Amino acid sequence: MKPKHKGSAQLFKNPVLERLSHTHIALPTSIFIITAGVSLYYGITQGFTTGLAAFGQFLGGWFLFTFVEYAMHRYLYHIPATTPGRIKFQYTMHGVHHEYPKDKTRLAMPPIVTVFVASLLFFLFRFIFGSAAFGVLAGFVFGYALYLFVHYAIHMYAPPKNFLKVWWTHHAQHHYRQDEIAFGVSSTLWDHIIGTMPSKAKK
Repeated sequence: MKPKHKGSAQLFKNPVLERLSHTHIALPTSIFIITAGVSLYYGITQGFTTGLAAFGQFLGGWFLFTFVEYAMHRYLYHIPATTPGRIKFQYTMHGVHHEYPKDKTRLAMPPIVTVFVASLLFFLFRFIFGSAAFGVLAGFVFGYALYLFVHYAIHMYAPPKNFLKVWWTHHAQHHYRQDEIAFGVSSTLWDHIIGTMPSKAKK
């Protein structure tokens, strides 16, 4: 679909649901940053982890997020729209963003969904990682907050004239040239590893 740089799509007929589908970027970003700080603080002060171990767990959680970001973007958000149900799901989850890439109110999950996701991640990580969950969760949701900030900046601001421009260029390939490449947003690591980097010819 051809991107529209003005306006916003209506996703729901219900006005309450429609209103809840919009959010200011600062709200979910703040929720994830606060979650990261509280999780790390609680884990250390309550003896679930120590300073050095917490640092390693934090980095591990951040690294894990970069892969989850890539995998969800590639395999969930770009799921083949082969049935009416999949078409609706794909458009609601991500297609609307490709159609209205500069709709700044739909560049992040609504706060109520953000709180649910943060809570779900805690219980999931507690089950998988045990006492290390506090450090891993902190790194993971910090990575999520960084992703939200980077994604917002890419769509709302002109590319900077320095090394940061690589993020703008990379994401632009995905939106405006070929959506089967360049799935990483906050990091290009997994595009390099898996082989979905844009070619120089496409640039």
